[in-house]
Amino acid sequence: MAGTLYVVATPIGNLEDVTLRALRVLREVELIAAEDTRHSRKLLDHYGIDTRLVSYHDHSERAKAPGLVRRLVAGEDIALISDAGTPGIADPGYRLVVAAIEAGVKVVPIPGASALVACVSVSGLPTDRFTFEGFVPARSAARKAFYERIAGERATVVCYEAGRRLADSLRDLAEVAEARPVVVCREVSKMYEAIVRGSASDLAERVAGEAVRGEVTLLVGGAGEPQRAEEAEVRALVTRLRREGKGMKEVSRQLAEETGWSPREIYRLGLTLAE
Repeated sequence: MAGTLYVVATPIGNLEDVTLRALRVLREVELIAAEDTRHSRKLLDHYGIDTRLVSYHDHSERAKAPGLVRRLVAGEDIALISDAGTPGIADPGYRLVVAAIEAGVKVVPIPGASALVACVSVSGLPTDRFTFEGFVPARSAARKAFYERIAGERATVVCYEAGRRLADSLRDLAEVAEARPVVVCREVSKMYEAIVRGSASDLAERVAGEAVRGEVTLLVGGAGEPQRAEEAEVRALVTRLRREGKGMKEVSRQLAEETGWSPREIYRLGLTLAE
């Protein structure tokens, strides 16, 4: 029988933030694939776990996944861990999980810490809908384009940013979303945990000149629902777009973003105008 691939969440800072199940699995598997073996060894030593470690990081993922899958198919159980949090969430793991699934290997999640969920839960921003955008681009031009793209997002946006780029990143964000609430989470679960809230420009001034290390979690409040347009305005927009040759389905989707009307309402109005 094939073995099992366990995707194990590990602490994002405080070593106590690990589940009893995770510790048991890490003791029982034949092998642990770790993003940084030196970093992970600290956690394992803390809990007296001597399971063999192999490195599995962004630069080796493509090369090492086939070999790990062969071991799984041969019957070994393997745990996948990252430096902090849940593997595969802006961390290595995707290719190994996909390869294991394709080989018919059972993949089991061992839930636990995640900076993404931890920061959303204390942000004070709406949590009924949120979108995760991974890491903010490093280069200024790409970063500005990134923020312009998410500026219209109505749900809370969560992303990761490097501490050394945080001030510049917040200034770029302020150019397109100055009125939106922003939350910056640093050192979550660690001794110097800091969660600060404000506008992008205010926070940029607060962190300017600081030596912010490591990664931070950046949360941006959603754009909110657009103000509902008057019917006369919607009629005029529908008429113009129809004259441009657009179909009612396309018109309904486009104007729903701009007018605060539902696509169904716009579609019905378009049918009435056609009659």
